[in-house]
Parts: sequence; structure tokens; C-alpha cells
Amino acid sequence: MNGSRTAAVRARGYAYPERMSEPTREPIVDPGPSTPDDADWTWVLDRPCPDCGFTAAALEPADVPGFLRDAGPRYAARLGRDDARTRPAEGVWSPLEYACHVRDVCAVMTGRLEQILAGGGEVVTFANWDQDAPAVERQYWRSDPEVVAREVAAAFETAATAYALPAGTQWEWPALRSNGSSFTARTLALYFVHDVRHHLWDVTA
Repeated sequence: MNGSRTAAVRARGYAYPERMSEPTREPIVDPGPSTPDDADWTWVLDRPCPDCGFTAAALEPADVPGFLRDAGPRYAARLGRDDARTRPAEGVWSPLEYACHVRDVCAVMTGRLEQILAGGGEVVTFANWDQDAPAVERQYWRSDPEVVAREVAAAFETAATAYALPAGTQWEWPALRSNGSSFTARTLALYFVHDVRHHLWDVTA
């Protein structure tokens, strides 16, 4: 609307509301590097985790798909909180970063199970996966929590579908990790569940 018409309308007693200002957003700041986790967590297959309470002996492979489908919404709900981007301590991932990590873990663990099944019972060897590399390359801290919530839900659904496929002796088909650690489809599933559960404990979801 041009100036003369605006003046005429105001002269007749109408007033235009002031333009609403855009809501201000806090700038997303690089929180710096996280502390790498180079621990070998395969011990959780033999004894309970004192932190998250995971006990491999208490879980059957048939329980895995249900667990994964339950975990997705819990991560998504955690991402809905105001502090999703906040790191609890220096070098420790925020809930957003942990959610990005488990999203990628789902893809890796689904691929590894598919590799075992494609091996037909022969020993397969997993390619090395450095979990800290994608966090840096993809800049987990810059991610949109709403987008990641959808991605996490989809990743867990895909993983749950995959882990419902093995049957009978397929659960004992073997694999090796790049560092020589031995797995079967069954122990891979349990190791995967611990990773997911432990990070739920990390973000207190």
C-alpha cells in the first residue's frame, strides 16, 4: 500500500498494528570437541552394566524389536525439551548429539545384521566404524531437534524390522569386528540394545 492511501485510511480512523518483530533465537554455538569413547563395551555381554542396569542374560532376541520400537519415541520426547542442545558437562554430548549418534548406530547395526544374514553362516568381518568421526563430520550439535526426532523414529523402526527377521540357528551365525572381537547375530543384537539403553540413561529419558 502506498503512502497516500495509508494516510487516507488513518484519517478515517483506522490504524495499522505495529509490525510484529521476529522472535529472537539464541545463536547455535560450536560446543567444542567431545571426549572420545574408546572403551571396549563387549564386556556387557557377560555381566550387567552398573550404570544403565542392562543385563544381557535377561534379554531374548525376540525381545529386541519391541525394545527398539519403544526407544524411538523416548528419544524423540527427550528432544522436545528446552535443554536438548545443552551439554551436561564439558566434552559430554548433549541429548541432541546422543540422539544423532543412536540414529547412526541404528543404521550401522542394521547393516551389520544384514551382512551376517547375507553370509549364510560363514564368518563375516565388519568394517571399522569410528563413532566419533560422523559426530564431527555431520556436526551433530548443529542439527535440528525436530528433524532428528523424526529421523530417530524412522531409524528405530527400520532396525526393529530387520531384527525381527533372523530365526532359529541364524541367531548363532558368526561375525568378527575389525578389532577381532567375535559376535553372533544374537550377541550383536544384545550389544546393540545395550548401546541404545545406555544412551537413554545418559540423557535421562
